[in-house]
Amino acid sequence: MARGPDPSLLGAKATTEARQLSCKVVVMGRSYFVEETVGQYLSDLSTKPKVYATGLLIGQCSPQRDYVILAVRTPPKEEQNETYCPTKLTDIDEEWVTTHASQVSRMLPGGLLVLGVFIIATPELAKDTQNALRKLVFSVQKSVTKKRLWNFAGEEVLDRVALQVCSTTKKLVCRTYDVQDAKSSAKPADWKYQSDVSAFWLSLNCTVNVNIHIPLPATSANHELEKNTRNGLTRWAKQIEEGVFLINGQIKEEDAELLEGQKKSRGNSQPSIQAFDVKVLTQLSQSSSHRSTATVQVCRGSINLKGAIKCRAYIHNNKPRVKDAIQALRRDIINTLSDRCEILFEDLLINEAPGKKNLKREYHALPQRVFAPIAGSSVTLCDYKFGDESAGEIQERFVEMLDQAVHAEDIHVAEEMNMVDINPIMDNTDDAQQKKLAKATVLLKLQQNLGVVMGTVIAVIAVAFSFSYFSD
Repeated sequence: MARGPDPSLLGAKATTEARQLSCKVVVMGRSYFVEETVGQYLSDLSTKPKVYATGLLIGQCSPQRDYVILAVRTPPKEEQNETYCPTKLTDIDEEWVTTHASQVSRMLPGGLLVLGVFIIATPELAKDTQNALRKLVFSVQKSVTKKRLWNFAGEEVLDRVALQVCSTTKKLVCRTYDVQDAKSSAKPADWKYQSDVSAFWLSLNCTVNVNIHIPLPATSANHELEKNTRNGLTRWAKQIEEGVFLINGQIKEEDAELLEGQKKSRGNSQPSIQAFDVKVLTQLSQSSSHRSTATVQVCRGSINLKGAIKCRAYIHNNKPRVKDAIQALRRDIINTLSDRCEILFEDLLINEAPGKKNLKREYHALPQRVFAPIAGSSVTLCDYKFGDESAGEIQERFVEMLDQAVHAEDIHVAEEMNMVDINPIMDNTDDAQQKKLAKATVLLKLQQNLGVVMGTVIAVIAVAFSFSYFSD
């Protein structure tokens, strides 16, 4: 009688094959879909007579894939010119690269962010390039998020890309790092060029009316105006975070697709560029579940922010979720007001006369937001201009910061002037005045505690009366 194969041998063979297959499994990294113009830009940079060049990669993250729509080289310093040629990667000015990243981050509408960095270098520097890239990835991420008034959500993609380009062979090495983990190691990633990556992205637009009153405590000094403004904006940002967003007049489920219910284009016709009108509803008062407490402060000044700000966000058209679109717009609302205040204070600091004391009430205009398009994309980038700045100055900034030439007629001023009313803290060193302020502070604290004290006294009297009554 013919015998079949031994079952135990079959089991051993299957186990061996399974082990061999498991050894061949490679954990795939993220995929980056990159605009073809980015490839051409990097190629052009690699032909420059330099040992290396650094720059930023700009785009958008999504749960499934990431998109790179722009590459921007690090501009030379004022004392340097385009022919300046560093020879070693240790010559990279990390502070200059991160400062550039912070400036670029201000010019990005909602949904766009600095996704990572690139270095184009000669083959002789290839060995040291990855270490330099890793250092820059973490430094840039820290710089662009340092002053943000919001935090990343738990499920967000926090991998940032480090792209190495050989100037001779044009070979690319793409890796990512988890910027939440300072000890994270490099992971391989795919870098795929495509045309029209952002040609049909969706836009969300809204106008937010702002009327923020920020008291300046008597204990603050004039140089703490920016700090107090930031504290006030932090409270306002929380209201925006908790607000309700109406998309085209409707409340949509967060996990639903943004394009749900929209008609799809037929046949080979190109998809249209869609824009959504959004309104933001914020609570006027705290809900009954929150305990409301009054705070009494001695104040000698205030800052009032008033006006209407134009906000804009973009999101990819590959089955975008409502929650991702709202998140992008929400962050743009918070960023644009925060950035404008920061720019205003920088301007006041630069133009303030030495030794000048601001003892009078001042009115300042927040810089206006302007938008300009990117060639071959539905996305627009932004900048901020003061009233006395010309279109030519805006064009110069786009070239310097983003290496993008824009036409004056394409620069769109999005809004009217928004005002900042600064009623400054009086710098009064008079002892009698200081004693009055201290006395006023003590009186206010006594008034705050008066209710508690009276309540306690009444309770004690009631207990004593009850005891006397029942004893009789």
